[in-house]
Amino acid sequence: MPVRMNSVTKEKPVLLVVEGPLRGQQWVMHDDQLLVGRGSECQMVISERAVSRQHVRIWRDDNMYFVEDMGSKNGTHINGALLTAPQALEDGDEIQVALAVKIKFIGSEATVPLSFESAPQHAVGGLKLDPNTHDVWVNGNRLDPPLSLYQYRLLSALYDRHGGICARDEVVRIVWPEAEGEGVSEQAIDALVRRLRDRLTELDPSNQFVATVRGHGFRMMQPSADPKD
Repeated sequence: MPVRMNSVTKEKPVLLVVEGPLRGQQWVMHDDQLLVGRGSECQMVISERAVSRQHVRIWRDDNMYFVEDMGSKNGTHINGALLTAPQALEDGDEIQVALAVKIKFIGSEATVPLSFESAPQHAVGGLKLDPNTHDVWVNGNRLDPPLSLYQYRLLSALYDRHGGICARDEVVRIVWPEAEGEGVSEQAIDALVRRLRDRLTELDPSNQFVATVRGHGFRMMQPSADPKD
């Protein structure tokens, strides 16, 4: 769902560059607007010829955040889809500027990685997760477009158990921490698991990856090494 600023905590979204010349740098949305482009008037200046002087605008309207392309020459993509009109941003969305820079929109400062290291360059077999960028590799191939925030949270929880069971109540606590006490339906959990399976099998149709353990929860079929290696 679109990111809404919490009126009590005043948490601010963060823009984290995950690909391109500014990789690893981050901008906190302290103001109501942030411009991305090649021009010196922009808050995020990207010195790439493919990037327009004013390429992307990100702004807050009421308690929601939006992004729009500023009529750039080489376009803007959101999660792999061309941006043709202003769009509400969701936690985990990836903004690709002129196919030269990729920026991840993180809904709260509290969830920004404490450190940012290079993504693994040689993923060998099975699954490989990058906890900083939330990139996922299957048999050495990166999943593109990336998993949604909820899909990644579920995968990471299962992955860290190395084949152990993750109970349904644990899934709710880990995947939907903001919904604690409100309840998440069984159908919502099952639908998320199905979507995660579908995404992973895009790169390896022979592997189911996530198994349902009836009456208990879910587990990884073939967990690999520590994703933080």
